[in-house]
Amino acid sequence: MKVKLIETVRVGAPTPRAAVHRRAAEYKPDDVSFVPSDAIWVRIHTDTDLIGLGETWYASKTVESAVHDHFAPLIVGRDPFAIERHWLNMFRLSDHAGYGGAELRAISAIDMALWDIKGQATGVPVYELLGGAVRKKIRVYATGAPFEGAGELAKELVDDGMIAMKMGPTISVATPSEGQYLEPKELDYVLKPFRDVREAVGGEIKIANDGHGKWSLPVAIQIAKAMEPLDIMWQEDLMPLLNPNSLQQLQDATSTPVCISERLLTRWQLREFIENGSARIVMPDLIWTGGISETHRIAVMASAYQVPVAPHDATGPVNIFACAHICMNSPNAMIMEHVRPYLYGWYGDFVDPLPPIAHGWLDAPQNPGIGTRLKPEVLERPDVVTRVTDESVSIPGMSDEGWSGGNNFSEAMWSDMEEIIKFRSLSYSTFAESSEVEDNLRQDKSRNPHSEEDETAADN
Repeated sequence: MKVKLIETVRVGAPTPRAAVHRRAAEYKPDDVSFVPSDAIWVRIHTDTDLIGLGETWYASKTVESAVHDHFAPLIVGRDPFAIERHWLNMFRLSDHAGYGGAELRAISAIDMALWDIKGQATGVPVYELLGGAVRKKIRVYATGAPFEGAGELAKELVDDGMIAMKMGPTISVATPSEGQYLEPKELDYVLKPFRDVREAVGGEIKIANDGHGKWSLPVAIQIAKAMEPLDIMWQEDLMPLLNPNSLQQLQDATSTPVCISERLLTRWQLREFIENGSARIVMPDLIWTGGISETHRIAVMASAYQVPVAPHDATGPVNIFACAHICMNSPNAMIMEHVRPYLYGWYGDFVDPLPPIAHGWLDAPQNPGIGTRLKPEVLERPDVVTRVTDESVSIPGMSDEGWSGGNNFSEAMWSDMEEIIKFRSLSYSTFAESSEVEDNLRQDKSRNPHSEEDETAADN
């Protein structure tokens, strides 16, 4: 099996409609749907007619370029089962310019699609490939609440079986002072939704606070301590996640657990916050931080410090499916986020089946692979934009940064180089179709682009 082509799918400009908070059964697409122009789906097609589905969010046009112009030459024509090899090649190609941004979001979507292919080909859900399930379902919490009416929403959530919700009323009030000062009376006012929830349902529901990284350390401490009597589930991003020592000071000042969020990418950015104890809860965003592969590694790393993971979601439906596989496999998975207006709104216009969320739980996906597909009608929308890259862009012999060697290689090293380039270019199991790779290597071996003589001549 090999990758035949990579396709991206995105849709047109956003047309938001008012999201009305009401019971799930009363949601209507016209109330809560919008065209998710920041979403982009990656579909990887194999020569056996399997299609793997991935997804990411934000700056979709830029991600589209990263997928096709940056990474496709490393993937097309290769074995889709070599997921770790592909992840390393893509990451190494981009990290010398500083990893993150559109490149990492593209890696995330491609990685998801490769896992989807492997699951489909083997006939099992992805969590089985990660080592199997430790649970059959996990709790979900609802993100988003109105400033007025949070108590009524909390009643609905409790009736629907949910045990937690998240809101962020302190976010916007940071703007007048750039997050440097908050008057006590303003803080008291902005906590009204939390008090309304407690008055409406008491302790039947947990409440998390999201600060969107708006506040300085002194104000973050002020907010966290003021909210402690309200029994807050976690304080998320009260301050920018730029200094693990500063965040540790916040955690030391409050009895509420501090949660680090989707703003940190890959295990390398998360590591120090976990190690120094400033992060009591870790919230990776699978479609931003490196896909299923990297989120799985983050969960394992966090488990070594007895820190739970609570995957982030405020984006698309495929992300929830992918996160479900992480949650089913990871013993330290705590709870899963979701946005109810999205679930009961635009998700249904784009995927089938929907994420298996009901009565406060996310069930383990049962279909092989990721567990869902883009609806065929998505590709027929008048505002759809698709782009395809096939094997014509494949570069035989290309390694992670395109280096192929020269006379600086000894004969013994050339033998090692030939083997690793064949391995990266075709399949991890066979080199039977390696003639083009060998021809390319022989050409590289015959020339000397980086020799001392050439560099001296260029200098002169």
